[in-house]
Amino acid sequence: MTSPSREKKPLILNLFEMNTVSHITHGLWTLPDNNRHRHGEIGYWTELAQILEGGGFDGVFLADVVGAYDTFRGSPDTAVKEGLQIPSHDPLLVIPLMAAVTRHLAFGVTFSTSYEPPFSFARRMSTLDHLTGGRVGWNIVTSYLPNAARNFGLADEIPHDERYEIADEFLEVVYKLWEGSWDDDAVVADRENGVFARPEMVRYIDHVGEHFRVAGPHLVEPSPQRTPVLYQATQSPAGIAFAGRHAELVFTGGRTAEDFRRHATDMRAAAVASGRAGDDVKFIVQAGVVVGRTEEDAADKWRRYRERQSLDGILAHASLPLDLPRLPREQTIAAALAEAGLPPEAMGPIDGSATVGAVLDRFAAQREGRFFVAGTPTVVADEVERWLDEDGVDGINLRQYHSFDTARDFAELVVPELRRRGRIRERPAEPQTLRERLFGRGPRLAAPHPAAAYRGAAGVQTSREPLRFTV
Repeated sequence: MTSPSREKKPLILNLFEMNTVSHITHGLWTLPDNNRHRHGEIGYWTELAQILEGGGFDGVFLADVVGAYDTFRGSPDTAVKEGLQIPSHDPLLVIPLMAAVTRHLAFGVTFSTSYEPPFSFARRMSTLDHLTGGRVGWNIVTSYLPNAARNFGLADEIPHDERYEIADEFLEVVYKLWEGSWDDDAVVADRENGVFARPEMVRYIDHVGEHFRVAGPHLVEPSPQRTPVLYQATQSPAGIAFAGRHAELVFTGGRTAEDFRRHATDMRAAAVASGRAGDDVKFIVQAGVVVGRTEEDAADKWRRYRERQSLDGILAHASLPLDLPRLPREQTIAAALAEAGLPPEAMGPIDGSATVGAVLDRFAAQREGRFFVAGTPTVVADEVERWLDEDGVDGINLRQYHSFDTARDFAELVVPELRRRGRIRERPAEPQTLRERLFGRGPRLAAPHPAAAYRGAAGVQTSREPLRFTV
């Protein structure tokens, strides 16, 4: 008697996007027929959404920053010239556009906990959860650009670990608003008696903490998911501990399979340390895929992409304090730092003994790590299966080289092959919430996730009387 075959892990398939011209493939917006310059148009987002919906994608993952890259060459000039995440439009505002022309596509959106208050953000996310029918997730970030801090009235960026302390309290506040301020059956919409919601089932949260004071009540009635699906992108110790407490889906990576596995192991351990199960967290990586109907077609596309790549854009995005292209290639990084009067740690993890030329070459090839493949649909599907089965990845954020060709190529050439292999989930007849889609369970967070502890009156400690009608 043969044992039943193990069910194949399905791929979580997202397109990696940003409401900007040059997101992470710098210089490529100049490619013929690339639509990146249209990012401020409604039509860009509705057309993209329909491509993704029809092409079997689970969602679109929207990045964001709230500052300019102004370290390289001492100004934002390179970023402005390149369209490198400036202009950068609000990512939350394009979600309703895409939701209106789709039924299944989900939306993960980035928002920082460091500079704006939790009350207004909780309101916006609940509104989006309603408008999308529960198809929204939040990528929790703490922001890292010094210019971002200056944009919000600070002299410098908040220290790294302190940002995560603020984020923890930010999460506590929004959990209280999303989970505890309204009961599930508060809304009755009783036309006969003129009662839309029962006041005794809506309450203040009266949060008083080190960083925030929020009275409540939440201004939005319970949405399909209440708390949106929680994403996080991190690799730091403080970030890993934070992800262990809160994240459902972690955007991580590494140039090698070993890098990824180490990060994933650390985060699962952090989840267990927080009283959750290790498999409560899923992992997605940024992946580059260049696919053609033939090997020659794929190679030609990749050649054209490499030819248009902007090294200046890559270096500005990395916020390097040294202008490497203007230095002798044989000079060491340590010597260049000393000559510029900069400390050895100014170049971060880059080895001081490396030459300028070697570092430049590494940056030029920085996206060609473990999670990159160029080839035919069969070659690409083989590699994606390797990422799923050997590395333990749960999904990808597909890096865009060309908008909309990257998404179209994957949808038309790779998705059918992955579907044939049982790696693309079949969609149900009726739309699901994002949480149901990703985890195969109910639309709302459950214990032992900390958000569940704030559900209902018991989770919101307040000395005030319940809300009453005013006469």
